[in-house]
Amino acid sequence: MLEFNDVQSSYDGRIVFENVSFNMGKGEFIYLVGQSGTGKSTLLKLIYMDHFPDRGTVRFHEYSSASITKKEIPYLRRRIGVVFQDFKLLPDRDVFENIAFALHVTGAKRKDIHTKVMKVLSEVGLTHKRNSMPHELSGGEQQRVVVARALVNDPYLLLADEPTGNLDPEVADDIMKLLLRINAMGTGILMATHDYNLVKKYPQRIFQLKEKAIQEVVLKA
Repeated sequence: MLEFNDVQSSYDGRIVFENVSFNMGKGEFIYLVGQSGTGKSTLLKLIYMDHFPDRGTVRFHEYSSASITKKEIPYLRRRIGVVFQDFKLLPDRDVFENIAFALHVTGAKRKDIHTKVMKVLSEVGLTHKRNSMPHELSGGEQQRVVVARALVNDPYLLLADEPTGNLDPEVADDIMKLLLRINAMGTGILMATHDYNLVKKYPQRIFQLKEKAIQEVVLKA
């Protein structure tokens, strides 16, 4: 589903990482770990092609960073859901409209929008909050809305960039269980995190960015 082949990436003239190669299969759950500044967010941006490699190629399904056109990028992004640490919810729209917005921009029909939004609200356990405004929600509830918005286009892959970073441990645990349920239904998840407690508690495949390189690591029992 996803392949990095000898990728080098820079930011502000500085090489963030180089010679990065790895594969991710359909429906896999992978943690991406590493200290701040090692390039976790940059790697995620390369996947939804908000950023392009200096060298090497990134492939997602039939799309390649070497050949994709500007017109094709929106179609690639419909197959990828993104969960941000800082929520990025629209403050002047209720929960339903925050999620529906992701469908409006694709030109979805009104009837289909209602059906899909209610479906993902049910999946994240927030049907009863559909008319609430973002400021009326707890941090955990806001993150669930973000997850629902990321899922509403039925993506093949969910990218989660430090999704538990601003949450207390108990709420972070709930979000983690939600992501695992989503993964069990067939959606691939690549989660950037520095929360090693969650990584140890819910073991999955792990890739670490360190010293401008990536390597797969196995946690000691």
